[in-house]
Amino acid sequence: MKKIRLAVLGSVVGILAACSSTPNQQAPVVERTSSGKPAEAASAAAPAAAPAGRGYYTVKKGDTLYRIALEAGQSYRDIVAWNNLSNPNDIKVDQVLRVAPPDGAGGQAQTAAVAPVPASGIEVKPLGAPGAATPAAAAAGVSNKTGPRGDKRAYSESALAELEKPDTAAAPAATAPAAPAKAEPAHPAEKPVPVATDDEGVSWMWPAEGKVVGTFDGGKKGLDIAGKSGQPVLAAGAGKVMYAGSGIRGYGNLVIIKHTNNLLSAYAHNKAILVKEGQSVTKGQRIAEMGNSDSDSVKLHFEIRQQGKPVDPAKYLPPR
Repeated sequence: MKKIRLAVLGSVVGILAACSSTPNQQAPVVERTSSGKPAEAASAAAPAAAPAGRGYYTVKKGDTLYRIALEAGQSYRDIVAWNNLSNPNDIKVDQVLRVAPPDGAGGQAQTAAVAPVPASGIEVKPLGAPGAATPAAAAAGVSNKTGPRGDKRAYSESALAELEKPDTAAAPAATAPAAPAKAEPAHPAEKPVPVATDDEGVSWMWPAEGKVVGTFDGGKKGLDIAGKSGQPVLAAGAGKVMYAGSGIRGYGNLVIIKHTNNLLSAYAHNKAILVKEGQSVTKGQRIAEMGNSDSDSVKLHFEIRQQGKPVDPAKYLPPR
């Protein structure tokens, strides 16, 4: 009976040992973000930071490219070119636009050529010319061989000494590399603002006859001059037509003339426009006819802007 009990006990112990030896397989642990994607993939999908600061503008709701150009004191055609826009009307909220001339030739930073990296993750670099030592080998005093050193010779003390000598033919290639040229900054300093004499050299005149019904001090961005429909609107100073159209809400038929790199003048609410973009005009030249486009009355809204910011035209126009 005792033997039977021992046999049963041994069988139970064997069964328990077999159960405990079953491997415990677990799924691999993958770190995930709150969105449920692997952290590595999420970080790889993170967009690069958009440029910001001086010379850039972030599009806001209700903006148009024409208004952005007016506020920046630039031609909308230039902004289209600087940002490679295929459609001037297709700009989106939070889009960052360059609104200042690019620095240097084309304003694009030069980037150094980088050797391609294959899918294996091993960087592949082209071999140098035969006999040329690599910088690392030159620094370590090791040079590339310029000829075969595996020729068969009978063993002798002199042959062994010759084989152990450094290769003297490639010694000139091991000279210290020349100091690299000083790298130019990717974004040079902003171009200096033209001297004040450039702006002061502009000769101004009143753009229209009529009573001033709105002033800069009264909360306007310029002057409102009342008049009759079809009355001549004149260029207040010599310059080049930067814009002629009706694409800026609140200004109606608008003409913008650029006088210097800093100064431009704007003529709004016209009945008709008599000049074209890119046309040079002289002081006193008729550029439009007064009207009430996008206005509740016939008037000329006249602005002078310095670096895109409205300034008081009364400080530039001669006294009446």
